[in-house]
Amino acid sequence: MITAKNERITARVSEQVKDTLTTAADIVGATLNQFLIQSALEKAEHIIEKDKNIHLSHKDAQVFFNALDNPPEPNIKLKNAFENYKNKIG
Repeated sequence: MITAKNERITARVSEQVKDTLTTAADIVGATLNQFLIQSALEKAEHIIEKDKNIHLSHKDAQVFFNALDNPPEPNIKLKNAFENYKNKIG
């Protein structure tokens, strides 16, 4: 049987910050701890997801898609790499 170990996170905040967070937690019907964890988790997931995305300007996107549609001729290094691959893999 696997049991989850809960870790503690603490933070010191001003009374004004705590009052604001408590008010928001009350509005959504959560305890302050529940509200803090849920809010922090949502923000963390958003940051991680945003980091995974590739952001291109319109010009960058045009260059990228043009390269896909019209790839350049293979250079000597690519040709050599392909030959090495064929020799090793078959």
